[in-house]
Amino acid sequence: MTPILANTPVIETGRLVLRAPDRHDWPHFNAFLASPRADFIRSSDYAEPLAWRAFGHVIGHWVMRGFGSFIFTRKGDDTALGMVGPWFPAGWPERELGWTVWSDAAEGKGYAFEAAAAARDHAFGALGWETAVSYIDPDNIRSVALAERLGARHDPEARGPGENSCLVYRHPRPEAHT
Repeated sequence: MTPILANTPVIETGRLVLRAPDRHDWPHFNAFLASPRADFIRSSDYAEPLAWRAFGHVIGHWVMRGFGSFIFTRKGDDTALGMVGPWFPAGWPERELGWTVWSDAAEGKGYAFEAAAAARDHAFGALGWETAVSYIDPDNIRSVALAERLGARHDPEARGPGENSCLVYRHPRPEAHT
């Protein structure tokens, strides 16, 4: 039997499937965290035991909060390309919409935008969120560009999590785009 997270939604877009994380995603997540692609989100140098705990945090968030980050894949290919979705661990000042693209091969194709827009709509719709932010490293220009493409705007008054000096981008409700 393959363990799965019960009652987690599956969201489909034109090209992608957003689903709950599972154990088969671990090698892709681990490879991502070991790569320079993760420099903007890691709080320390890569270590597999810390990566393992982080992946457990991703899965556990669904259990503790009833929602969490989705793994996004291409339709017809269940290989994890990255992660996107609603995130609100203990100690976070606000609910976050986060994203990571795990491989160079998934970069520059619009997958992150497509997945993040679907996850944002899910957070504001099914989850009933009134507001959402994205916490972004100031040097992560690709994530800043994605946040702005999604319609988010820098909120200099908002506080980020912990001690880090991230930028806070506030997302408008999806109906503000129509």
